[in-house]
Amino acid sequence: MGSHDVGDGARRWFDVADAVPLLLDARGVVTSWTKDAERLFGYAAAEAVGKDLAGLLTVGDAARVPDVLELCRRSGGWAGLLSARRKDQHPVPVMARFTSADEPGGGPGRWLVLVNEMGEAHGWSMSRSVLEQMVAGSPIGIAIVDTDLRFVWSNETLAQFGGGAPESRLGLRLADVQPGFDAEAVEARMRQVLETGEPVVGYEHVGRLRAAPFRETAHMLSFTRLDDDRHRPMGVYYTVVDITDRHRARQRLALLDRAGRHIGRSLDAARTARELAEVVVPGFADAVAVDLLESVLRGAEPVVERAEAPDGSVALRRAGLRSAGGGPEERAGAVVSHPAGSPAVGCLTTGLAWRADRLGPDAADVNRYLPPVGAGAGPPSALIVPVRARGATLGVTTFLRRSTQEPFDEDDLTLAEDLVSRAAVCLDNARRYTRERDAALVLQRSLLPHRLPEQEAVEVAACYRPADTLTGLGGDWYDLIPLSGARVALVVGEVQGHGIDAAAAMGRLRTAVRTLAALELPPDEVLAHLDDLVSRAQEDGEAPEQGDGEPARAVGAVGAGCLYVVYDPVDGRCAMAAAGHPAPAVVLPDGTITFVDLPQGPPLGAGGPPFESAELLLPEGSTLALHTDGLLSQGEQWTPEAGRERLVRALTAGADSLDLRCRTVIDALVPDRPRDDVALLMARTRRLSPDRVAQWELPADPAAVAEARKAAARRLSDWDLAELAFTTELVVSELVTNAIRYATGPIRLRLIRERALVCEVHDGGATTPHVRHPRTTDEGGRGLLLVSQVTRRWGTRFVPDGKIIWAEQSITDPGV
Repeated sequence: MGSHDVGDGARRWFDVADAVPLLLDARGVVTSWTKDAERLFGYAAAEAVGKDLAGLLTVGDAARVPDVLELCRRSGGWAGLLSARRKDQHPVPVMARFTSADEPGGGPGRWLVLVNEMGEAHGWSMSRSVLEQMVAGSPIGIAIVDTDLRFVWSNETLAQFGGGAPESRLGLRLADVQPGFDAEAVEARMRQVLETGEPVVGYEHVGRLRAAPFRETAHMLSFTRLDDDRHRPMGVYYTVVDITDRHRARQRLALLDRAGRHIGRSLDAARTARELAEVVVPGFADAVAVDLLESVLRGAEPVVERAEAPDGSVALRRAGLRSAGGGPEERAGAVVSHPAGSPAVGCLTTGLAWRADRLGPDAADVNRYLPPVGAGAGPPSALIVPVRARGATLGVTTFLRRSTQEPFDEDDLTLAEDLVSRAAVCLDNARRYTRERDAALVLQRSLLPHRLPEQEAVEVAACYRPADTLTGLGGDWYDLIPLSGARVALVVGEVQGHGIDAAAAMGRLRTAVRTLAALELPPDEVLAHLDDLVSRAQEDGEAPEQGDGEPARAVGAVGAGCLYVVYDPVDGRCAMAAAGHPAPAVVLPDGTITFVDLPQGPPLGAGGPPFESAELLLPEGSTLALHTDGLLSQGEQWTPEAGRERLVRALTAGADSLDLRCRTVIDALVPDRPRDDVALLMARTRRLSPDRVAQWELPADPAAVAEARKAAARRLSDWDLAELAFTTELVVSELVTNAIRYATGPIRLRLIRERALVCEVHDGGATTPHVRHPRTTDEGGRGLLLVSQVTRRWGTRFVPDGKIIWAEQSITDPGV
């Protein structure tokens, strides 16, 4: 007997005009009979009236009449399929619709039954054997368990999932037929369905079955409660579908997604190799080793290097190593030599992957270089995949599965190749980055001073932090240039932009500054010449072209800033000039911090008013803080005043050394990844003590030359430098003689003893002396030639009241 909702198909077969009417009393007894009913059932009216409805139905449906009448009383009607029994005992399928025949206020309930013959309805003729054949032959596993969750029926298909034939399951529970299977979780769903009556559809279960102990399987189960005629639970009907292939496909996609998110998060080849190993263990393999060519880790082109061994083995660096068995990670980084005929070397040379279901005893040479895979005494399954990117082989990756797992198959090989190819691109990017960064660092070391030169004028410390953290290159620079007379030039500058273009422009400017410093020019003249060089370079240069033929804006020196400072430790005078650059801060010995009132000149190459110098006298122990504007401009909201206040606070902090103080200021004001390059040069001033400087005023008389030689010799004796007396007397004699002969005004002789011995002669002349190469017949002209040959270096610098010719000799005494 069908349910109340008979569906659209049944309704299409029910035609009221063709229906046979019956009238029943409240007990289900026929009270009215028609000719149509006589024709359908074969009973005459006298035979049918007074007959119970159950007597007109087959045995199976007759037992259900009380339930039908009860449903009618509760819901006011019922409709469904019944099997009527004709007088000749022939069954007739009918569609019956019960409706109330009572009038309002009438007596006990009566029912009008409209009956339509359904013999031609689709599917009605299917017998129980047909239905059983359909269920038994279904490709889906089907089973029925009772309320104790014991099997009462199952089809043959269910046996494919393990647990034996249907007859062997009867009376057993799931845990009995599938030992080791997570039966508790499945039975929990069955109990839930029994208690609530709500079906559970699409429950996925992942585990291992006895039928496939080495393979993880996935099944989708659906559960429906079965009720008896009185709607009491009889058991659970459930279906099982094998979705292992779908599950494994999802796992592969999830692994590839995880690999895409975790591999290549840095431009470090060794870390990328470790990330590949971490992603695949233990989900895909029980152990993995990533062996790379040594040249790849150095950033060079991949080259297979044969080890120095008779068998021609290949040495690889084990960059990544991971095992579910634990413990091998400490061996990562070791050099592994693979024999010439090993699968790893074959993958390197051919670029093709290698797979073995199980490594046999003949693979002892292979096993020797593999990480442990953990539990499982049998031989593991292995995959070796070459690490290839952009047509080059960078190394090999070895995957292992223990003997208790399913061996690698062709799908696994495809997945492994996909994983390794993704990692290979990241490894090659890391290799190229390493090469370019090393080249950039070489350029950086060549452009910035390796170490600041030793001298007596100042104690110095410097810090540099580029905005381009990938290459470490920027356009800011600092320098310390020893000058004549124990003086030093302190330089800080910056070029607009970041990266290698800015660094190249910075290198050109730094070279130009050092060249101009050798001319012994005042700071404002140095910047004027530098500005002239930048302007001419801009006029003569051509901008590079972009791909579409349009000129590109190249990073150049135009608009660059520079601060040039000259400090003299003899008298503490400090002269400086700036071109589009912030003035330095001065920390006096008492801790007072001020900023130099320095006239600001225009940026280099920009044109504008001439540069001006400022001069100040610094007490010994004062600290100059020369910096680029990036030191003050960090932060979302800043002003020059706020930047200076932050710098003052940072300079106020104490430190044990000048170098530590310099780093403290940078750390306090500059983030790890600044928006702009930052250079900071700190110089603590020193003074040469008066006993290390000797000076004499000389008359413009040739007789003064002898007195000058004697005075110089006496002072050298006092300084314990008697071994330099002969050379010094010769230098003094030649320089003083030239001043008396060719120059005008007062003549001064000065000796300075620092790391070198400096001899200076000042006169009022404005002409630059030159070294001559006299002929053998010439009587003069050999003075400066002799000076240049007996001293380390010599030169001329101009001062407001004349010029100074100086010569410098090395002092060999390490204690001086």
